[in-house]
Amino acid sequence: MHGKQSFLGAVLLVASVAGCARHGSEARQPPSPSTTTVYVARRVRTLDAERPIAEALSVRAGKVLAVGGREEVLASAGEGARVVDLGEATVVPGPTDAHGHLSGLGQSLAAVNLEGTGSREEVLSRVVAAPATAWQGDWLIGRGWDQNDWPEKEFPGRAEFDAKLPRTPVVLERVDGHALWVNGEALRRARITRDTPDPSGGRILRGPDGEPTGVLVDNAMDLVAAVLPPPTEAQREAQLAAALVRCAEVGLTEVHDAGMDLRTYRLLQRWDKEGKLPVRVYAMADGQGAARETYLSEGPFQGRMLTMRSVKLLLDGALGSRGAALHAPYSDEPGHQGLLLLTPEEYEARVRAFMARGFQVATHAIGDRANTLVLETLVRSAEATGTRDGRHRVEHAQVMRLEDIARLGASGFIASMQPTHATSDMPWAERRVGPERIKGAYAWRKLKESGTPLALGSDFPVERPDVLLGLYAARTRQDAEGKPPSGWYPDQRLSGEEALEGFTAGAAYAAFAEKERGRLKPGMDADFVAFSVDPVEAPVAELLKAQVKLTVVAGTEVHRAP
Repeated sequence: MHGKQSFLGAVLLVASVAGCARHGSEARQPPSPSTTTVYVARRVRTLDAERPIAEALSVRAGKVLAVGGREEVLASAGEGARVVDLGEATVVPGPTDAHGHLSGLGQSLAAVNLEGTGSREEVLSRVVAAPATAWQGDWLIGRGWDQNDWPEKEFPGRAEFDAKLPRTPVVLERVDGHALWVNGEALRRARITRDTPDPSGGRILRGPDGEPTGVLVDNAMDLVAAVLPPPTEAQREAQLAAALVRCAEVGLTEVHDAGMDLRTYRLLQRWDKEGKLPVRVYAMADGQGAARETYLSEGPFQGRMLTMRSVKLLLDGALGSRGAALHAPYSDEPGHQGLLLLTPEEYEARVRAFMARGFQVATHAIGDRANTLVLETLVRSAEATGTRDGRHRVEHAQVMRLEDIARLGASGFIASMQPTHATSDMPWAERRVGPERIKGAYAWRKLKESGTPLALGSDFPVERPDVLLGLYAARTRQDAEGKPPSGWYPDQRLSGEEALEGFTAGAAYAAFAEKERGRLKPGMDADFVAFSVDPVEAPVAELLKAQVKLTVVAGTEVHRAP
């Protein structure tokens, strides 16, 4: 029965996305290169110091022709120009998510959605009512649970699923992607028993009797991944197409994909050659697995809408699952300091190999120990390889010692951070690290003042890809109800313009594209978005209700609100 569900789910999903893709392809037919289009709005925020505010911009052949007052731009466009009046909207340079996962977003759109579940029982009820798209072979897939949202705050066990689904392997990914909750059948197929040792950089959580509880952290997840049937090619294509459509819908014109697997890369290369990519993709090669040798052999790649010139390495786990590597033990788990997913020696060897091959190195570092190790290794390796100007990146830079914040600012490296991580983690983060270490956590203002360039993103599907939510979190450090009233550690907030710059000019700089994107100036790429509100000056609560009216990439309208 499950096999039939999986096949039917794949067929339905492919048919649905194929219809969207056909519609999107028709909508994405760009005007003739000789056609000029003028976009008029209540306000155009250019982020260009010479002319920060305008009323209109004109576009031709994928580039910005002119920016200025309405009558001025219309006159320069000449007769025959196409005019699009966006009314009360505010146009901004095309936002980029500087750290997302396209394949993960696509999978999350198909899997059992566990975001917002308030208890183990609610997770169980959603899994039992799983949609047909949530099957990979005869395995049931879900993602998005977070035990910190439950009354007991403790990691779950497998007993509930063993009672309800004793013969169906169930794999549920935690919201941060750094832990799995599985049932007994999944453990059996992965041959995980009380005698299975913890792998390097991973933990098999165990009960008082020594038996695995069903929660696997970081590298221990690989034990299940090794036996989990991969998505079919039809599922993979449908999921990736759906993810790209979602990005355009939420106002993204580019995504920095943090750790792209080789199959996804090949598919995007084909779609880029065929002109099927609706948004730009700046890909980071997966430097963690065996495919890194292929990426090293081929080197960087530049297509029309797809770029591969960065590599993603993971040094530690996540704070929520206590996998982030800390200098001192967790405040809420004495004796445990987190996990390093690579040995310092192996990490440095990979860093140097990719630097020497011309790649920008981007490293996932959450805990303060991981961040210290990344900084020391990047400085030493960049000097040895002559790539101090390689704009190497620290992905997340989440919990840092104050002295390391200053060192990062002096290094010339980039902090790639996610504002909504702070607002999601704030109910429990201080319990993990205590009152002193929290002063260097999610510290956007401190990093900015140190001179560190900020590139902002969401880490979707860990968080939602909606750029308006990121702008809200950066300006408020509050949840959707406006709590805490003054913001969580409000001295670390960003202004509206700083937040917008982080998603635009800052992200463009992090991708070596600041001369082409991130601002609206004549000659730059015609990538921009029209919001229903001004994201810089509108009352912050309006950002939560705002709408993406139009998304334009390379002069082509890839999304228009109904």
